[in-house]
Amino acid sequence: MYPHISLALAFASTFLRVKATPLPVANPTPELELLRRQGLATVYDSCTVPNTVAITFDDGPYIYESEIVDYLDSQGVKATFFVNGNNWRCIYDDGAVSSLKKAFASGHQIGSHTWAHLDLSQQSWDKIHDEMWRVELALTRILGVSPAFMRPPYGNYNDLVRQASSIRGQSLVLWDFDSGDSVGASVQESENNYSQVANQRPDTLLALNHETYETTARQVIEFAIPLLKSKGYNLVTVAECLGQNPYQFQQAPQSRDSSWTC
Repeated sequence: MYPHISLALAFASTFLRVKATPLPVANPTPELELLRRQGLATVYDSCTVPNTVAITFDDGPYIYESEIVDYLDSQGVKATFFVNGNNWRCIYDDGAVSSLKKAFASGHQIGSHTWAHLDLSQQSWDKIHDEMWRVELALTRILGVSPAFMRPPYGNYNDLVRQASSIRGQSLVLWDFDSGDSVGASVQESENNYSQVANQRPDTLLALNHETYETTARQVIEFAIPLLKSKGYNLVTVAECLGQNPYQFQQAPQSRDSSWTC
C-alpha cells in the first residue's frame, strides 16, 4: 500500500473512533456506478440542478477571503472555496485558519485544490496522493471535514488523477465559465465576461474565480452577484448545484498543536 494512503487510512481510523458523522450518500446514477466500478472519479464541468449558479474561488485561503464571505453573506448567497495548503499562503497561518472557519461556519463549501498547486497530470502516483492527502489532513484538523470534491490545479488531470481521487472518495470539479482574473483580465473585462454569459442565460453556470485578486474580491464579485440574482438564478454551493454532499464526513475540529505547519 502506498505510504500516504496508509497514513490517510490511519487518520480515518482515528477519526472514526471520535464519532465522525458520515453523511448520507445519494443514490448513484448508472453512469456514476459504472465509473466507480472502473475506479475513475467522476469529473463535473457544469451544474446538474436546474437554474443554479455555483460561484467558486480558487487558491486560498488568502487575505481577501473574509471580505468575500462578508459580502456573500450580505447577499444571502453561498459559494465554494477550493483551497490549497501552501500556495499563496500557508493554510495553518492564524489568518488563514480564521477565515476558513468563518467561511465554513457561514455555510460556504470548502473543497480541495491540493497542497501546493502542482499540475497533477505531470506527477507520479505517490506525489498525486501526497498533494491530495496533505490538504485533506489540514481541513480535517481545522474544520473537522473531509472534502468530497477536488478541483485539480489548472484544470489538468489524467486517469491516474481520477483513480487517486476515486480511492480518496472525491469527485473532480472543473468549470464552464471563467471570469478571466487569473489570466490578466481587467475588472472591466471580467465584468463584461459575466454580462455576456448572464445575457445568454444558460440553464446553469459553474463559475471560476480566484480569491487571491483584490479586484475580484472587491469589485468583480460585487458586480456579478447582483447581476446573476437579477436573472433569477439560485446561487448555491457546488455540492448543491450537483445534488451531492459536500463532505465525506464531519466531526469536531482539532486543537492547534506543533504539527500545524507548512
